[in-house]
Amino acid sequence: MTPDDFDRLVRTRRSVRGYLPDPVDPRVIEAALQTALWAPSNCNVQPWRIELVSGAKLRSLGQAMIAHAQSGKAHPDVPMDTAYRGIFRDRQVGSAKALYGAMGIARDDMPGRTAAFLRNLDAFGAPHAAFVFLPAGFGTREAADLGGFVQTFLLALTAHGLGSVAQGALSLYPDVLREELGLERGDQLMVGIAFGHEDPSHPANAARTDREGLEGMVRHHG
Repeated sequence: MTPDDFDRLVRTRRSVRGYLPDPVDPRVIEAALQTALWAPSNCNVQPWRIELVSGAKLRSLGQAMIAHAQSGKAHPDVPMDTAYRGIFRDRQVGSAKALYGAMGIARDDMPGRTAAFLRNLDAFGAPHAAFVFLPAGFGTREAADLGGFVQTFLLALTAHGLGSVAQGALSLYPDVLREELGLERGDQLMVGIAFGHEDPSHPANAARTDREGLEGMVRHHG
């Protein structure tokens, strides 16, 4: 692979929010996971654990999460209470405008915005979702390593011609996930990753975001 090939792979990957129902070949899923397991981590501790949910089980889980969202508050393992300010808030708003604009949902269309959010909890109809846990006892440093695994998995899926999206929303109701899958408490649910074959006709997939230039992100010393 040339540097241009890698650059093209990274820039091709984007957040897909509409999927065809066709399942992915299990051999392809295993290959992408095998690649992601080579993500670097501090002292090679590999601080991640994955629960892979597919098909009817994923739809059942999605409906359970939606029902919980409509009747109660979210209780994520890791609080999602950061207030974005300044340029970070601007980027957040820009992303929302791109997504809702692509779907034709006006800012004051609260029913439409609510319905769009609830699609998150059903993994946007994807046939597969990987739920990534940080093992008990680990914190911020190990979470950074887990992020490296997530990015590597997303790129591996892209290399196999699949769509994907990392979703904080899928971590909002970890107890629902534990109940549906029969999991014990302890490990922290950090993120969910929906993936499958992209539905090119879904309007959400027309959304595009940009990136900050180097001058806004990088400072050189020496």
